Amino acid sequence: MKIFVVLGMALLFCNSLQAQWLGLETPGLPRTDSGEPDLDAPPPRTSWGTPDFSGLYSPGGTRGVPPADDKIQPWMQALIEDRNRNFNANNPRNLCLPNGPGYSHENTEVGTRRIVHSPDMIALLYADLKYRQIFLDGRELEDEVLLPSWMGYSVGHWEGDTLVVESNGYNDKTWLHRTGLSHTEQLRITERMTRTSYGTIEVEAIYDDPGTFTEPLEVGYEMRLIADDEMMEVVCNEASEGTSHYTGDYEDVEADLIEVPREILEKYVGRYRGVYIDATITVDVTLEDDGKLYLTRRGSKAELIPQGETTFIRGGWGYVFSVKDNGDATAISEVHVSGGWTFPRVEE
Repeated sequence: MKIFVVLGMALLFCNSLQAQWLGLETPGLPRTDSGEPDLDAPPPRTSWGTPDFSGLYSPGGTRGVPPADDKIQPWMQALIEDRNRNFNANNPRNLCLPNGPGYSHENTEVGTRRIVHSPDMIALLYADLKYRQIFLDGRELEDEVLLPSWMGYSVGHWEGDTLVVESNGYNDKTWLHRTGLSHTEQLRITERMTRTSYGTIEVEAIYDDPGTFTEPLEVGYEMRLIADDEMMEVVCNEASEGTSHYTGDYEDVEADLIEVPREILEKYVGRYRGVYIDATITVDVTLEDDGKLYLTRRGSKAELIPQGETTFIRGGWGYVFSVKDNGDATAISEVHVSGGWTFPRVEE
């Protein structure tokens, strides 16, 4: 059987095994009587009167995240299908390039961000050493952007306790979603950010790109405060050999497809949970009426293509089930160039 090395972006990353400052208490964080972080406490305010967005956050609770098939123009649909056939190997993140607007809503290993809040600007610092600036000094976006950039240009103003951010000037090299949805340089994003509690910033965003979408795409997500922790750097370029392992496409995989009896697949159905780099990951494995196994990870559902009775491929990554003597699965390993990240089976 031909062996395919299937990778994801975080496979390219190298992290320190021993990290400084992890576990230190976050200064000024409200706490319960038992000493636990009270993330339901009222949101803090700055000395100049606005809600204070300062803190360390990770995105989650995404709603309406792209791709939204019914709003994507045919040329982009065809491009997405072409990219999926070779496991999205040309994802800019796989080439150690900035994730652009995708940083906002994607809960990934580089999605952690530190927000630094001043009267005239909000800066978002990302774990992979990229940054975003939101200017609050009254300047306006330019209609004609002479130098499109990876992270775009952003200005903001306050409407009550909600920060309204408008952004444009993106180049067309970034993806909005890891499964191949990109955009044109016409992309304009409007975000409304409200810190509803100490631990949560609610974000409602509109992605307006007439070159890609038939109508504006609405996305909602949360930025959740990370308490008593620290952001450690994730440097993609430290793993220079990663992209050289991308080989083959779905047609090659399907040529090696084997039949796995339904009674075996039934023993893999369930929920699995484990840690991947610095995030807790939950995956759900289901067996559909078509007799195929599917895996859902962070809201993205795709077929597990069998390469053996316990070995599968999904969207560019490998998955291997650990089983008992009776065939019942006890864990699933998500295989990257860095090895297999094991998620034990959980009962819920």
